Amino acid sequence: MTLHDVRFPGESSEYREQRNKLLEAEMALRSQIEAVARLRRTLPPGGPAKDYTFADSGGEVSLTALFGEHKSLILYSFMYGPEDSSPCPMCSAFIDSLKGQARHIQQRAGLAVVARSPYAKVAALAEERQWQNLHWLSAADNTYAQDYHTEMPNGAQVPMCNVFVRTDDGVRHFWNSELFFAPGEGHPRHVDNLWSLWSFFDLTPEGRTDFMPKLNYNE
Repeated sequence: MTLHDVRFPGESSEYREQRNKLLEAEMALRSQIEAVARLRRTLPPGGPAKDYTFADSGGEVSLTALFGEHKSLILYSFMYGPEDSSPCPMCSAFIDSLKGQARHIQQRAGLAVVARSPYAKVAALAEERQWQNLHWLSAADNTYAQDYHTEMPNGAQVPMCNVFVRTDDGVRHFWNSELFFAPGEGHPRHVDNLWSLWSFFDLTPEGRTDFMPKLNYNE
């Protein structure tokens, strides 16, 4: 089957046959991703959200104020609890990626990153990692982390993305990356569609392997 006429230097007929089968699978995956996105957009508003007060660089900010002029608000919960001496390497790699996308995302939606540590500790880490262009929040003095399952009863931190929407009835929860809690094999991959790192590894013959990001590649 010929899907297009483009060919690459030195490719064999065997390569083209197998590549076309893969291309069909990639096309099906693209359609499935688009179908899931459409299905997500049909979700009705979830439960009403408290107007939490977070600590930030200005002192305090409410959940409502985080929307700015937008209808939607994206909050990523970063694994950096009050007892943690260093941040999660996985979360840190994700934030490195998010840092580059933040100004683009903020054209369409409110965006912030929240951690359970006191704000001074969060701000110090953001400065050290050069993450200052992100809106950092502390949930040390509210129940956001517990309410939206970004902290376990034993205090363990959970990486989680939540989306809220502003409606005529007030702010409502819309979506959570709850694939984290769903049955599966190995890593839950609940925010992989937001994170290009793994997509690049998936392009290689080696795949993802057991790669774990480092906090510092200069050591």
